[in-house]
Amino acid sequence: MRHKNSVLHDLLKHVPWGEFDRLVSEHRADKHVRRLSTKSQFVALLYGQLSGATSLREIVGGLESHAARLYHVGGRTVSRSTLADANTVRPSALFGDLFAAMVSKAQRGLRRAVGEATYLIDSTGIRLSGLGSDWARFSANACGAKAHVIYDADADRPIYAAVTAANVNDITAAQAMPIEAGATYVFDLGYYDYGWWAKMDAAGCRIVTRFKSNTPLTVTATLDIPEGGAILSDRIGLLPRRQAMSRKNPFSDPVREVRVRIDTGKVLRILSNDLDATAQEIADLYKRRWAIELFFRWVKQTLKIRHFLGNSENAVRIQIAVALIAFLLLRMAQATQKTIQSPLAFARLVRANLMHRKRIDRLIGGDPQPRIDPNQMVLL
Repeated sequence: MRHKNSVLHDLLKHVPWGEFDRLVSEHRADKHVRRLSTKSQFVALLYGQLSGATSLREIVGGLESHAARLYHVGGRTVSRSTLADANTVRPSALFGDLFAAMVSKAQRGLRRAVGEATYLIDSTGIRLSGLGSDWARFSANACGAKAHVIYDADADRPIYAAVTAANVNDITAAQAMPIEAGATYVFDLGYYDYGWWAKMDAAGCRIVTRFKSNTPLTVTATLDIPEGGAILSDRIGLLPRRQAMSRKNPFSDPVREVRVRIDTGKVLRILSNDLDATAQEIADLYKRRWAIELFFRWVKQTLKIRHFLGNSENAVRIQIAVALIAFLLLRMAQATQKTIQSPLAFARLVRANLMHRKRIDRLIGGDPQPRIDPNQMVLL
């Protein structure tokens, strides 16, 4: 019988294993390790994400049921306690660095001029409970974490992620994010900071966000708008001289205010430092924020960052990094076939066939039967 690789094996071909080995060495992740290598830990966690397992017990049981096929993917069966210990003590930075390396490789494949990229910035909250979650406690009765993400709207994938306790302000996390000069950044009110805006403006970035309802604008020019549309006004002006009573506003350049009525009837005051684009273009850019909301919903529902395998800060960081890597692997694998266009349908078919011996481009139906030349038939 002709050998066929499993779907998981084909997905793992997209992992840069040379870079993974380098990171394992750099972080000394396998030092003094006897039972479970970092690679086997990684394969086990990826299996959990892609198969939909919600607990260590499910991962361990699933791996045991497919023990004969784990050799071909570099994995192995593992006990629940050993995997839990690995998630607690292995350096989470290794998995974060692997995600960054995979993003960097994917970004190099995009051919676009400087200034064409549109990035969405937002965060999503994650509830935690149980032993080991005190690092994320923000009240007497609740604790949780946040995943802060930069999302490439055109490539439809995250390019940066960081995990903090839930009580860390979004703007605090944003100030540590890498900024690409000349790119467009779209974000909401959680990132309302004149100083951060000024730094982005100085880097040649276009910013699109919202005014707070009580932020005044000293109007210097009023621009014409089309009649009968959703755009209600288009003005250029100056922000207040101070962001707070004790802080001078470092962002003194003129900004744009576009007032737009959305489908619900609510009126938004959209802010941008782009004085040349049309009002509709600015409104459309802000509307693209919905893509990152859909991404968070997709990851939470399709992958596993609702139920955590461990509550320690290290385990949570590892699980979120592996979930984002799984997302990238699904996107890369889907791009190798043309039959299944829906990312959700593709992810569900991968889950259903994960350990089956099928080709990625043949998830629907079986492989076609080979054609037989009658002239080459042999009678037995």
